[in-house]
Amino acid sequence: MANPIIGTLIHAVGGVAASTCYVPLKKVKQWSWDTYWLLQASFAWFIFPFIIGFLTVPNLIDVFTQADISVLINATLLGVVYGFGGMCFGLAIRHIGYSLTYTISIGISAILGTIVPLIMHGELSEKFNAPGGHIVFLGMFFALIGIVICGVAGYRKEKDLKGINVEGAEPLTFNMKKGLILTLIAGVLSAVFGISLEVGEPLSAIAEANGAGQFQGNAKLILSTLGAFITNLVWFTVVGLKKGTLKELVDIKGVGVKTYWVNFAMCVLTGALWYGQFFFYGIGHTNMGEFGFASWVIHMSMLIFFSYIIGIILKEWKQVTKKTNTILILALVVLIASFITMAYGTMIGEGNIGGH
Repeated sequence: MANPIIGTLIHAVGGVAASTCYVPLKKVKQWSWDTYWLLQASFAWFIFPFIIGFLTVPNLIDVFTQADISVLINATLLGVVYGFGGMCFGLAIRHIGYSLTYTISIGISAILGTIVPLIMHGELSEKFNAPGGHIVFLGMFFALIGIVICGVAGYRKEKDLKGINVEGAEPLTFNMKKGLILTLIAGVLSAVFGISLEVGEPLSAIAEANGAGQFQGNAKLILSTLGAFITNLVWFTVVGLKKGTLKELVDIKGVGVKTYWVNFAMCVLTGALWYGQFFFYGIGHTNMGEFGFASWVIHMSMLIFFSYIIGIILKEWKQVTKKTNTILILALVVLIASFITMAYGTMIGEGNIGGH
């Protein structure tokens, strides 16, 4: 039986993984951005999905052969489109920082990735009018409000810290125009990943029938991430060959043995954390019951919430004004309220508590 409380908590674990996945890249030294991005992408979108998929989904090959070919193709192609969003996301972080990138791109993704699949299936009105539906949508609205307030706090932070060198943080060399464009693209294409997972949902049913249980989502995840990997593999291989940086992947002597293996380990950790967010997303999703569609906005708002916590830990907010800190606290409180509201609504929908 579905348990929305457990589902929400598991989504929180995924949110922590998502909000921290790019932090290890701060430790990478003497490698070009193209090199470490390609390596982490190899683990996040290819190696880990296949390894975990084979370990957790019985008869994985049979699951794919039993699925409609259109599901396999469409889910993978949507993953290919998302691959460009992942690149834009990584580049945007370099120009406007973690907090603002996460806020804008994930805010867009939360809206589109939740509403578009409902419209595609003609279920928007049905889900809204179902028991607990009004409450779930209210929680989604709270989440979007919280994300907007986070954006205000992030914008004020950049103004407060303009020209200030923050001890322990990366130099604040922001390019708002370029970063904003990249972030908007990343947000739209991030939503495409959510749609890819929705398109691949028939695989989950087949995986469940084969005994995958709560790990059923790992089958469809392989297709979505494979598409993203193809995009990044082609793009960054060409870029690496053109710039002559691809050799960094095997040039141990060039940076020294210690630096090379630290770089390699940080890329593996980044890939593990990125994949981990959707590993837990899949488990959380199976526990959301009839309101599984809310999983995407829950995951995205959890990501926002914890990305700001990470920003505080990384001292990005150390020298902001008291008013900016107050706005940030308000944003985090609203996000927490949204999590509680959505969990409450899904519990009503599942009949775990009374409600109309």
